[in-house]
Amino acid sequence: MADPVITSIPNTAGLAGIAPGRRVTLDPVLRDLVADGLVSKEDADRLIADRRINRGEHHPLVVLDEQKLKDPRNPRKLLHLEALTEWMAGKVGMPYLHIDPFKIDFAAVTKLMSTAYAQRYRILPVGVNDREATIATCEPFVRDWEDSLKQILRLEIKRVIANPLDIQNYIVEFFNLQKSVRGATAKDQGAYSSIANFEQLVQLGKSGKLDANDQHVIHICDWLFNYAFDQRASDIHLEPRREAGNVRFRIDGVLHNVYQIPTTVMAAMTSRIKVLGRMDVVEKRRPQDGRIKTITPDGSEVELRLSTMPTAFGEKLVMRIFNPDVLVKNFSDLGFSDDDMKKWDGMISKPHGIILVTGPTGSGKTTTLYSTLKHLAKPEVNVCTIEDPIEMVEPQFNQMQVQQNIGVDFATGIRTLMRQDPDIIMVGEIRDLETAEMAIQSALTGHLVLSTLHTNDSPAAITRMLDLGVPSYLLNSTVLGVMAQRLVRVLCPACKEKHELEDSAWELLVSPWKAPKPDVTYLAKGCLDCRMTGYVGRIGIYEMMVLNSDIRTMINDKTDMDKLREQAYREGVKPLRISGALKVAAGITTVDEVMKVAPPMHDRRNAHR
Repeated sequence: MADPVITSIPNTAGLAGIAPGRRVTLDPVLRDLVADGLVSKEDADRLIADRRINRGEHHPLVVLDEQKLKDPRNPRKLLHLEALTEWMAGKVGMPYLHIDPFKIDFAAVTKLMSTAYAQRYRILPVGVNDREATIATCEPFVRDWEDSLKQILRLEIKRVIANPLDIQNYIVEFFNLQKSVRGATAKDQGAYSSIANFEQLVQLGKSGKLDANDQHVIHICDWLFNYAFDQRASDIHLEPRREAGNVRFRIDGVLHNVYQIPTTVMAAMTSRIKVLGRMDVVEKRRPQDGRIKTITPDGSEVELRLSTMPTAFGEKLVMRIFNPDVLVKNFSDLGFSDDDMKKWDGMISKPHGIILVTGPTGSGKTTTLYSTLKHLAKPEVNVCTIEDPIEMVEPQFNQMQVQQNIGVDFATGIRTLMRQDPDIIMVGEIRDLETAEMAIQSALTGHLVLSTLHTNDSPAAITRMLDLGVPSYLLNSTVLGVMAQRLVRVLCPACKEKHELEDSAWELLVSPWKAPKPDVTYLAKGCLDCRMTGYVGRIGIYEMMVLNSDIRTMINDKTDMDKLREQAYREGVKPLRISGALKVAAGITTVDEVMKVAPPMHDRRNAHR
């Protein structure tokens, strides 16, 4: 794990009224805040006079945070706990640290002291190397633990100031998690029998199998789920290795290392999660799918789709987290422009035909289709889906899952749905000619069909269908339109900075199109709200191609994709990069984000500009 980022704060020698060895109290903190112009004298006098404030139990910075005082440096913001902590670090001349659990090696730091020791002195170990141990504290004047810890560890001690609530919460989280991991490892006695672990190092004379229902394992799994929900993760990866398994979260499309767990414990965790997902725990040689529905700490329902895969070191488990809230988003929240919404609404309001959504895995196709079906699902409409697997269970739809082992594939599923009196059919993916033919047959018999393909842009979806063997006259009769999409990260509103974009960067983004460069763009800076990444959440960019009469005349057995694409551009189709450029101009994302996900544009040559 990366070393924690520590900010050096200049020493302004404050809080002088607090004696060495004493804890920070409210009165001297308020005096210095008034002197620095961060709190008004009226507010300070009111708080000092208010005897209802519990001054012994809570840290004074926490008490001040609860008052929701406005920050005079920025009246639109409150004087929140992190800002107060950074201020205190400057007053006492100590480095300030925002605790980011992703950058802390839980196993290493929890070996430095016991839970009781950490709680007694309100300190938290946050880093260790060969020379020194970094200890976070919110009590800068309490130092009687420092010399004894230095002698025990035989390391230099580096003290940093951190948020009191973070210290309190992470003492419990770090030490409890590590206690469970140690307890599970000890109970296992050092070995876990896994027939699928081809690279396992057998330790002779040792045996034992860790129970998936062991309380330590249950606690670790509960921590994993809650931590993932708290960090806005979209996927959880459990990756077994020979020595230790890796836990990684995907957040806003980027994978982050979270924790390393002994392989034996990870195998037990995988078994525990398979039990919850009603999967075959004994079968480790073939891939399996499952799902779990659970409740987050804030009370909202979340669904997890599970997928296991046998690897050289055991079963790899990936959990995709689906938040039902995404289905109540309107199309503008998904990233549709006014023009996109007009075109999309025109397509989905037709009584019959096929609409195709294209893009790679993880480009938001499922969210778009589910949101669209949710929009279309009225009491008088029968919405049916055939999926592999069912991504999210939605009560308003009639959903069927592909099960190849009993002969239920997409084509068979569509045949079944056709006998269920459907109005709207969603086919998870068109992969072969048989599925394509059944989808087209459904459209020809008066149904609206939505499905997905894997192509780079919308014109390529037409040639892909032709390559599968679908006759061009059937495509002309049924396809209403194609939408290609990608997801780009959204700039953090709390820290994005104005940026003067170079002409060359803009031209590289929009070339060979001609689009005016915006006067102002923004840059990802990074702050505590976005975990120093500069981005929070993702939004879609779209390429909408509605099949009108001019485009249809170009669809035949000898269709030239370049000419088809050129005609689409003439008809007003905006390529993905142009859609992304509009979001750059609106201050939503950056050029780098769009360049990373959107394919290069083809030369428009004589296309209308």
